Amino acid sequence: MAPTLVILAAGMGSRYGGLKQLDPVGPDGEIMMEYSIFDAVRAGFNTVIFVIRKDFEKEFDELIGQKLKGRVRYSYAFQELDNIPSGYKVPEGRVKPWGTGHALLAAAPLIDGPFAVINADDYYGPSAYEELHRFLTDQANGVGDNRYGICLWPLYETLSDHGSVSRGVSELSSDGNLIGLTERKKIYRDGDGVRYTLDDGETFHPLARDTLVSMNFFGFPQAFLSRVEEEFELFLEESLTDDPLKCEYLLPEIVGVHTKTRGVTVRAIPVEDRWFGVTNREDKPIVVAALQELVDQNVYPAPLWGHPEHGC
Repeated sequence: MAPTLVILAAGMGSRYGGLKQLDPVGPDGEIMMEYSIFDAVRAGFNTVIFVIRKDFEKEFDELIGQKLKGRVRYSYAFQELDNIPSGYKVPEGRVKPWGTGHALLAAAPLIDGPFAVINADDYYGPSAYEELHRFLTDQANGVGDNRYGICLWPLYETLSDHGSVSRGVSELSSDGNLIGLTERKKIYRDGDGVRYTLDDGETFHPLARDTLVSMNFFGFPQAFLSRVEEEFELFLEESLTDDPLKCEYLLPEIVGVHTKTRGVTVRAIPVEDRWFGVTNREDKPIVVAALQELVDQNVYPAPLWGHPEHGC
């Protein structure tokens, strides 16, 4: 059974000012996730699940779904704010989604084996999909339910010149496995260095520029889903009291906890391909130029889906 690719595309893109997942960035109007799907299909993935909001299903399907017919199997899962366990209710005034862990739970009924999870608005590069596909194929061949995989990139190369970012900062063992993952918010480029703040800029702390960070590119066994579902109720129990309007159930934090409480081994996969993404609207010209360069280097055809030999 070929691994499944889950694409998290339900976010609003608030810092960007709109649905950046649907904003064209390729030379022929391609959106970012088309390159992710193209790379995944080349690596051997043959099923894609998009986690989106129900209210933009029609627009999403017209823009990307129709291009994929005959190339890869795909389906939609819907992340809805009120899809929470019985006995809980959405706090009055809450509009923010519950985070990437909750988004994954929306896709869980459609997943029937090992799977990868990515963000919709990030470019990860072909080698990341090749490495995760190999890892997940081993999972399908019985490696076990207590092994996860995570692709990592050097922190400095993932920063924006136009505002702060959030990153899952990794801690690795001597044999290259993940032993900790801490979500850091409000990370800034600082000349040739990096700094972050925990108190909205009152004080700053340095981070090494070559620190390996998660960009939400994970590989999981199917057993991961039941653990996430079980722990979501615990998350609500604790977080609805502390931060009812903004708390988020985040995959990096879930994985970090599992390294300490579940006896899980997480294989860290440093990726050489350049990562880039559109965090703020000012980042878009950089992404457009980077994709054009990759087309010029024949990494991708243009138009992306214009040549039948590149289908699946």
